[in-house]
Amino acid sequence: MPTSINALDFAEVRRAFDRAAPNYDAHAVLQREVGERLLARLDYVNLQPQRVLDAGCGTGHGLAQLRARYPDAGLYGLDIAPRMLAAARARVPQPGWAQRTLQRFTPQSARPTQLLCADLGRLPLAANSVQLVWSSLALQWARDLEDALRGFHRVLAPGGLLMFATFGPDTLKELRAAFGAIDDAPHVNRFVDLHDIGDMLVHAGFAHPVMEMEMLTLTYTDLAALMRDLKGLGAHNAAIARRRGLFGKTTWTRLEAAYEAHRAGGRLPATFEVIYGHAWAGDKTRLEDGRQVIQMRIARKRGGLSG
Repeated sequence: MPTSINALDFAEVRRAFDRAAPNYDAHAVLQREVGERLLARLDYVNLQPQRVLDAGCGTGHGLAQLRARYPDAGLYGLDIAPRMLAAARARVPQPGWAQRTLQRFTPQSARPTQLLCADLGRLPLAANSVQLVWSSLALQWARDLEDALRGFHRVLAPGGLLMFATFGPDTLKELRAAFGAIDDAPHVNRFVDLHDIGDMLVHAGFAHPVMEMEMLTLTYTDLAALMRDLKGLGAHNAAIARRRGLFGKTTWTRLEAAYEAHRAGGRLPATFEVIYGHAWAGDKTRLEDGRQVIQMRIARKRGGLSG
């Protein structure tokens, strides 16, 4: 079973996030909202981790909240983009920061927050070294999703927890349809289905994954505003087969006209399919209320955000 839908240019992914880092937070309305919803799910699990990995920490918004939630834990923030890590360092300043690049080490005890500049698929952490891997809207950038999940399972100690949010295939469906009206080139990154992610978790060794999905919608006055947000997030198309170069005026006008078909209530919608999941390493699968998770559960919800 393939673990990615389209091949990404990871040099371009790193460059895009480095360029976006200084102004990322100004555009990250959805990212903060999803991060808050993911953090709230920690309220329902019985876990006091000694060491926590934020995989894909970006500018450190979630990292700061994980530090507040687990003040005595050793906390590790990992990202592929050095300038994102610099922004995270500024957000959570403290003595003992260390940036390490692809150097494997074994945490022995709780430490100050440390930064790791590395790929999601090449975690520079020893096996069984953390009790919680937390990842908010980063897994969609993995080179090989199942391989990344296997890496998470490797670094988690027995009974450890993986909790994540990522995008599903209906993300930016309006933009994809608009581009499809003007040519056949891939302009919008494609994302893995919820059921396939659940299967990958099992194949990676996780116990009884629990999956949820909800649709969130941002609305914009015009297409240019949406495209500015995507560029500001570093989330533009990074497919190897993407079309290079800027659009001409005629092509842009056609794209705007195609997107106008989706206008409702005077605003242009941008849909995001958000997938939430958690799974346990080893055989400890109890939730805080003592119920045993005995099968993959799937829930679907819809919601909206104005932006």
